[in-house]
Amino acid sequence: MSLKLGVVMDPIGSIHYKKDTTLALLWAAQDRGWALFHIAPDGLFLDGEVPMATAQPLTVHHNPEHWYDLGEAATLSLAELDVVLMRKDPPFDMEYIYATYLLERAEQQGTLVVNRCQSLRDCNEKLFATEFSQCCPPLLVSRDMDRLRAFHSEHRDVIFKPLDGMGGSAIFRAQPDDPNVSVILETLTHSGHQTIMAQQYLPAIIEGDKRILMINGEAVPWCLARVPLAGESRGNLAAGGAGRVQELTERDQWIASQVGPTLRERGLYFVGLDVIGDHLTEINVTSPTCLREIETESGLDIAGQLLDSLPLAEASS
Repeated sequence: MSLKLGVVMDPIGSIHYKKDTTLALLWAAQDRGWALFHIAPDGLFLDGEVPMATAQPLTVHHNPEHWYDLGEAATLSLAELDVVLMRKDPPFDMEYIYATYLLERAEQQGTLVVNRCQSLRDCNEKLFATEFSQCCPPLLVSRDMDRLRAFHSEHRDVIFKPLDGMGGSAIFRAQPDDPNVSVILETLTHSGHQTIMAQQYLPAIIEGDKRILMINGEAVPWCLARVPLAGESRGNLAAGGAGRVQELTERDQWIASQVGPTLRERGLYFVGLDVIGDHLTEINVTSPTCLREIETESGLDIAGQLLDSLPLAEASS
């Protein structure tokens, strides 16, 4: 009997066909004979104690001009779905959290949500990395501007960033004797009212900010190094970086081995580690990307590997 997969995502018509990771996951599910359902974030609701959704049957195509068809919208119980992919892009705001509460009710009724809802809430993508201090550069998390200035004075070349940013937005580099440190801190901390992160600047960024994909705690053996533009300190593709697919180094594999067991324990089936040089900087749990780029260059079927790793995958064979 065919499995039923729901995907909670932003409108599928707005994705970037050539590089969208969610589309690759949907192709892989459809190839396995799974029935697909598209759920907009505002389509989730609770009817009494029953988690429900307004969903549309979905068919996906390998066609850049016409990559999907949606059927007529209908109301269904989330318990009718075998698996839900939570692929809503940030911002990670209260609406995102409310969505995880609703999906968690489906988890309680036996639906597998990828990734686990509690872990999506608990694992802030920047703070989560600090649980693996042996992998991280020197860092500080605070909203105390004097403490943050002292960190800069000690390490001299520092990256300041918000805890809820994405795509390299609002990231500042403060070099030695930078006259703008105070205004950077005032802006990011809202004059001491918002907690941020400071990290020692890593010169290895010129070699790329590596995205390492983790499938059920195991590293994909190839990664995407996002190389910044000349004079830029951010490698994010959204900030203009260029991607280069490469094999993992021994250090990359070691970092993955440190993080992997915790990912499995927390039901984080699909995760992206960000590594600069020898250091882990972030752990992306909400909607990791870069799968398509790595698949294209490496020849790996990462989407299929993810689906086959799920506890329910054997039921479809």
